[in-house]
Parts: sequence; structure tokens; C-alpha cells
Amino acid sequence: LLAREQAWFDRTVTDIFGFRAIQIGLPQCPLLAQSRVAARWTLDTEPPAQIRADPHWLPFQENSLDLVVLPHTLEFTSDPHQLLREVYRAIRSEGQVVISGFNPFSLFGAKRYFGRSLTPPWNGSFIALYRLKDWLSLLGFEVTGGALDCYVPPFANETWRARFGFFEAAGDRWWPIAGGVYYLRATKRV
Repeated sequence: LLAREQAWFDRTVTDIFGFRAIQIGLPQCPLLAQSRVAARWTLDTEPPAQIRADPHWLPFQENSLDLVVLPHTLEFTSDPHQLLREVYRAIRSEGQVVISGFNPFSLFGAKRYFGRSLTPPWNGSFIALYRLKDWLSLLGFEVTGGALDCYVPPFANETWRARFGFFEAAGDRWWPIAGGVYYLRATKRV
């Protein structure tokens, strides 16, 4: 899953231009590696983040960022609304936000619901895609792209994942909204 997400982020951020980009959360994963933005940082509350700060109160001026990447950040924050408001404040007009999240209406969501666990990612608060699009729209973002991915059930065993590999081929065609992970790209409109 991580390799697939890295590939999607690499394809998406490569054509976004600007001067400053920030990745909030998952600092151990270089999701901005293929970005052409000159100044790129990771932000989190703990190392190995380059900037250690509370994501709910970003240490950046208003309208100062060109790109913000949120890899599964909204599911593991105490206040996703505040985080999105802060991203909107810090991002410039026509700036981009790229988000990934776990889909609660998928086999990943079913595992989270029925197999309650205290380990990530199953302890996160999965946010529905339609709800996230609504939040972005209310803030003033326009969704300009996205995708769903990972239709295979979240088995820990590689043999079982291989047996259900046909889910990937049929996923986009037969149950397009049931991908385990969704990706969104949105632009700030003023």
C-alpha cells in the first residue's frame, strides 16, 4: 500500500509548481521527493520531521505555501476541521492540497469497524470521501482530481492477498467507490 501511495504522490506532485511545499504527517515517507517545488519540508510533532510544530497551528504566514500534502493526516488528528482551516489559511490563492485517506466504505473500513484494534491504521477516524469533499468545498477549495486504490482486502498474509488479486482488476469497473484508499487533489479558489 505504501509503495502504491508513493507512486500516486510522485505522479501528482511532479507537475505542481511553486516556491514552498510542506508535508504534514508521515515524515519518514518522502512524498514530496518528486516535487519541483524548491523549498520542501516535513512537519509533525515528533522527529524525524524537519519542522516540529502542532499541525493545527502552522508556523507559516497567511498565503505563503504553494503545496500542502496530507498523507492520512486527517484520520489521526484530534480536530480535522481545524487542520483544514489552517491549511486554507497558509496556502496561497491557486495553491494545491493533496490528500490521502482510508475509505470507511471499503473492505478497509469494514475491517476497522468489525475488528477494532488499537494499532494504526485501524485506530484512526476514517473520513468518508463525500464528507471530505464537502468540507473542502465549504472552505473554498475546488477538487481538481483524485482516485481510489487498493481494492484487495487488507490481509496480513501475502498468500491471501495474492488469491484476492482479481479484486484490483475488477475494482475500478465493478465497485469504483469501494477502494480502500482515496486520493484527492484540490485547488484554493479565491
